Amino acid sequence: MSRHTEAGRDVEAVAGTAGPQPGGRMCADERRLQIVKVAMRLFSERGFRGTTTKEIAQAAGVSEAIIFRHFATKDDLYTAIIDYKGCAGLGASPVAPGAAQPVVEQICGGVVEAMEASDDRAVFEGVALSMLEHHREDPEFLRLLMYLALEKHSLAQAFWDTNVRVLYDLLGGYVRRRQREGEFRDVEPNAAVRVFLGGVIHHSLVNLLWDKDPARRVLNLSDEEAARQFADIFLRGVKTDPADPAELTSPAPAAKHAAPRVREGGHEVQGSDSKNKKK
Repeated sequence: MSRHTEAGRDVEAVAGTAGPQPGGRMCADERRLQIVKVAMRLFSERGFRGTTTKEIAQAAGVSEAIIFRHFATKDDLYTAIIDYKGCAGLGASPVAPGAAQPVVEQICGGVVEAMEASDDRAVFEGVALSMLEHHREDPEFLRLLMYLALEKHSLAQAFWDTNVRVLYDLLGGYVRRRQREGEFRDVEPNAAVRVFLGGVIHHSLVNLLWDKDPARRVLNLSDEEAARQFADIFLRGVKTDPADPAELTSPAPAAKHAAPRVREGGHEVQGSDSKNKKK
């Protein structure tokens, strides 16, 4: 068993810990979880390199010695956070209270039936909605992931392999099957997946980093409406028959075209149902 996995399981086990010990002192598991939560907040604000164990200890109200009693190094603490929130939890947000199912497994599991039924709209709308909800509920970890990549931490590749690649493989495989069935256009499957996931993630990042005030947002949509819109736009681009009412919402009313022009007496005139008929 890897040290990364052990660290994640140690922290995950805290979720079932009992309340504070008599006298107001925290038990070891509670203290460990407290340190993890404080460290995650600071890491998400300043990055791994910009945060010291001294600052974490001060914010947690403990000594540095207590930090190192639970985590031998700052790297071990960072690993515990990523494993609990990402690798051991396999997702971009923590496992929900009382649940042991990783987030990526929740996303994938939530669309299995839709995939088996070839319900394209339910597949992509379901994935988008799950992602948007988790991003909104856990913005700290979304910021932490950005630092993880920008600082080129060794855990970045591990997170990619156990999270993002899982989603690419799932959706890419579905796109390939639908192409073989003649339902999707002949495009690079992973390029299609990137377009779809990129739109969802960009929407979350814009709301998190810039468009914070809902009253002033360029695109102020609920998670449900955003997921529906992203799925609709994506499917209109990849389906061989994008007007299929079973997969897409009702198309916009057809544009009104001018009546055909006809020639009458050597001159071109506007035709209509009531005019230009020979008596």
